[in-house]
Amino acid sequence: MSQGAPVALSLQRPTRRHPRSRPGQRSAVAVFLVPFFTLFAVVLVAPIGYAIWMSLHEERSSGLGFGGSERVFSGLDNFTKALSDEGFLSSFLHLAGYCALYIPVMIGTALALALLVDSAAARAKRFVQLAVFLPHAVPGMIAAIIWIYLYTPGLSPVLDWIQAAGGSWSFFAKGHTLPSVVNIAAWQWTGYNVIIFYAALQAVPREIIEAAVVDGAGGLRTALQIKLPMIRSAVVLTLLFTCVGVVQIFNEPKLLADRAPSMGSDWAPMMYVFKAAFEKHDYGLAAAASLLLAFVAGVLSFIVTRLGNRGKAA
Repeated sequence: MSQGAPVALSLQRPTRRHPRSRPGQRSAVAVFLVPFFTLFAVVLVAPIGYAIWMSLHEERSSGLGFGGSERVFSGLDNFTKALSDEGFLSSFLHLAGYCALYIPVMIGTALALALLVDSAAARAKRFVQLAVFLPHAVPGMIAAIIWIYLYTPGLSPVLDWIQAAGGSWSFFAKGHTLPSVVNIAAWQWTGYNVIIFYAALQAVPREIIEAAVVDGAGGLRTALQIKLPMIRSAVVLTLLFTCVGVVQIFNEPKLLADRAPSMGSDWAPMMYVFKAAFEKHDYGLAAAASLLLAFVAGVLSFIVTRLGNRGKAA
């Protein structure tokens, strides 16, 4: 018995003591976190809080407009005014049509180009990546101005080529403005997403692709049944960012509306907000419309994330 006691004691697991954080360590963590939370509060929390406050107030003048104006609490009147405004509601219809055309075209083109660059038969991959990314390096405002020049009759070589081929087209016509806006945005953002998809394709194990080739799978089947499912997370992330960006579209339709009067000054929700704030000087209405737009962006982000997670689980 006396010989077994040391063995039993030796088989017992030593108790581990969890190290306690020292006051100095906690102070260091706090020092590093304070700048982040300060910027977060100043850049995000404060503007959102101020927008909420403005959306609940409106300016009212007294004395037939000669007694000055004062900001009074109006409750949800600005939200009701925005939701009952035909221009604000129609801007979301334009946005829905834009999403239905832009997202498949841009995402589909980016995926196709990324798969082509990743294929074994591709040549000069670095040059192709740089060539497709260069349009994204052009600022959005400059890109819109360039394309408006290419859309203008008498200046555009594109229209000259169409007329030389016996056709006719007006980029500023009432039924053609939506494709014109989509073309500008797709030209600028396709290359950016090609780089994201190509980087995700580089993480696909090469042995899986080689095994598929050995089993007789062709290039198209390998791309659709092996590569695409393995970069699903990158596609979902790109769709999420695209939906958030689509809701905020402003530069392209704003500049195009100056040459296409049929679009109106509130074609997109952000244009409506701009018009309410800087043309009508109704800052309460602009704040309410901005919050409603942020709510729509949040709902779209939630839907895309849920669909992506469901597809990943399946």
